[in-house]
Amino acid sequence: MVEGALKSEKKDKLIFVIAGKEPSLLNAECEKLLERLLEPQQRATGLFNADAAEVLACEVLDELRTAPFLTERRVVIVKDADEFVSENRTLLEKYFDNPCPTGILILTVSTWLSQTKLAKKLPRVGKLISVAQPRPWQLPSRLIRYADDAHSKALTTDAAELLIELSGDDLIRLYGEIDKLALFAHTEKTITLQHIEALIGHNRLFNAFAAIDATLAGDTAQAVRRLRTMFAEDKSAEYTTVGAFAFHFRRMLKAKALLKKGVREAEVAKRLRIWHNKDSLFLQLRKMTLEQLSRNLQRLAKIDYAIKTGQTKPQVAIEQLVLRLAAE
Repeated sequence: MVEGALKSEKKDKLIFVIAGKEPSLLNAECEKLLERLLEPQQRATGLFNADAAEVLACEVLDELRTAPFLTERRVVIVKDADEFVSENRTLLEKYFDNPCPTGILILTVSTWLSQTKLAKKLPRVGKLISVAQPRPWQLPSRLIRYADDAHSKALTTDAAELLIELSGDDLIRLYGEIDKLALFAHTEKTITLQHIEALIGHNRLFNAFAAIDATLAGDTAQAVRRLRTMFAEDKSAEYTTVGAFAFHFRRMLKAKALLKKGVREAEVAKRLRIWHNKDSLFLQLRKMTLEQLSRNLQRLAKIDYAIKTGQTKPQVAIEQLVLRLAAE
């Protein structure tokens, strides 16, 4: 995704094409651009949102040529405009040759072919903004940059990696989590691991990972304390803990299998999106066999069945699993 302020749109850019495959990222980039083109109070008179499936090209062009009221420019947005562009290519080519100086056209498309006449005309009057979901290994640096740009806060690399591990790799969701963390950190200049642990530390995946990590490190007492605190403070834990443990053991099993095939640790981490405590995880994996990991997944399947049939309680079953794991 294109980064950095768009400093001169109002002066010399009259047409913007935002291209990419991810609708959420396209919408976010469109909204970011709109914020720089129009103040919120100007949108009532200065913005026209067109429905690409229903609007006619002549209506879009008429809106662009309408004299702006209480704004410097009139902004017209056509989202999901692939078919709109294809069906109205000739009209758009003529407009690209002579765009209205008081209108700004924004098109969002999934594909923008560089060899077309429109694409060749665009740089003279506008700008192409290519939007793409960053690669997994690019996410931490992207989040660090966002925390600084949006909130003037530093985000440590460890904190960025942990946030990805807990929240997934959807960029828009991660931005939202940073927005919440920035408020939580308040006057502090840096968003740290401690902030993430305090704000979402009771997340079932984090607690399951922490318990497994403590067990494999030989600190069974710490693992049990972590579990008991989780069950005491997270009322949904009894319904979600088995799944969280299974998630981590499956990932460890996949990592172990890749290592056994000779895949390097860095490549394994990239493929499986292991960000937080990578060194610790790989150290513990060296102490476990594929058979042990498979056995624990089988135990979890039995625990899940026993819980659902009322034969055991989640807290008791998970503590017993941790103790058995420590004994192996």
